[in-house]
Amino acid sequence: MSLCSSSKASLPLAILLLTLGRPASAQLFTAGAQGSANVHVMSHLALGGPFHANSIDVEQELSRPYVYVSRRKDAGFHAISVKDPTRARVLYSWEIENQPLHVGRSLGAVDVKYFKTRGRYYVGLALQFDAGGPDTDLGAVVFDVTSLPDTTKVREVGRIRAPDTPGGFHTVYSYKHSDGRVLLFTTTSGPHYNVYDMDKFLDHDPKQGLIAQIPIPGDPQKQTFMAGYHDCYVGYDPATHQDRFYGAGAGGYYVFDVTRLEQPQLLTSVTGAAGMQSGHTFTPDPTGRYVVAETEYQYAPLRIFDLKPGLDGTVKTISRPIGAWTARWRGLPHNTEVRWPYVFVSGYEDGVQVFNMMDPTNPYTVGFYHTYDGPTEINKPNPMEPRAKPGEGDVDNGSFGIDVRNADGLVVTADMYTGFWAVKMDGFDGWNGHQWGVPNVSSAQDWDNGPDGAPKPNKVS
Repeated sequence: MSLCSSSKASLPLAILLLTLGRPASAQLFTAGAQGSANVHVMSHLALGGPFHANSIDVEQELSRPYVYVSRRKDAGFHAISVKDPTRARVLYSWEIENQPLHVGRSLGAVDVKYFKTRGRYYVGLALQFDAGGPDTDLGAVVFDVTSLPDTTKVREVGRIRAPDTPGGFHTVYSYKHSDGRVLLFTTTSGPHYNVYDMDKFLDHDPKQGLIAQIPIPGDPQKQTFMAGYHDCYVGYDPATHQDRFYGAGAGGYYVFDVTRLEQPQLLTSVTGAAGMQSGHTFTPDPTGRYVVAETEYQYAPLRIFDLKPGLDGTVKTISRPIGAWTARWRGLPHNTEVRWPYVFVSGYEDGVQVFNMMDPTNPYTVGFYHTYDGPTEINKPNPMEPRAKPGEGDVDNGSFGIDVRNADGLVVTADMYTGFWAVKMDGFDGWNGHQWGVPNVSSAQDWDNGPDGAPKPNKVS
């Protein structure tokens, strides 16, 4: 496990290393007062207390300076303007009706993604509710947000329900396919990802736009931790002209060719690594060769795998990482955004972290900012129960979701306790893969032109 390269360490990194010896019960740095010298706070919004911030997604066009934050508590979302990044403000908030009747509100609205189709902008909000209340089959609510900053015309346009797999959608991922379709990939409580054609959904298709399912390999019923998927990433590979699905879930991590969505083909997998019973988050670099894999338990670093032997067919599965990184050995890095060579991490108690993976065998920290201001690692008998305040849980407090605006390098994070943060890192003023000699591929979508390197599509009807 490599925290930094000794030849590339800097003063901020040395400060970080000194903090690793803090006692487990020690207070983390006060929010707003501690970070590396090269990371600067642009804005901070408290958003109303614990669980009013969770996942986050930023629009990529500078002409639409909007960020969307999902809310577990009260099951809703915030639309935030960063037109002036130093003065972020909440434009619009929504919460589901009949709040007291919904069960499992510790889950609530757990993910959010925006997308664009037919010249209009939409937000897909993932929801999860337990049995015993309404909407146990409700997976997502979709909003038309084209009118922003005018909030009077923001409207709900439909709800995606999945009665065959009750319990809602834990994650959603929006993607512009190389064939021209605008898609929403969603987890389910079953052993598969659902894929929705959002134009069909908006046209009130009887199947709600459901066009495909991505199965999880093996027998998910034999898995002890989860039976299906957790997170996914979908991206285009210009070298092979494939749309690829990277799914994390039962047994590990899986890569599918989804160029022909109705016939997904497994390309390779990452399984059997030490300490890894299941996958949580799986993010490739722009070439699709190296992937950053997260496993959701304390002390687990982010592992970096080389997929080439699996993609070449020389091995059946990848089982050994080539590199690993963590901010603090007692912590838990969470979600990741790759803008090669940088990886932006929402690190729970360790806030926003940035590391360099130019050499994937020796990643090293280049910047950080602590957004969480609660005590660390205070456990309770059942860490899966909701936490009422910071510290009442295990290590998964703090910075939950993270995103990057490629146009100018603005980094946004949603901290479950301290709210919304916008930060900038010196020298990172935007990202385009071609400037680094790699495909211009990331989670950011080109909704008008489609994936970088893909032929102009004849859209599938």
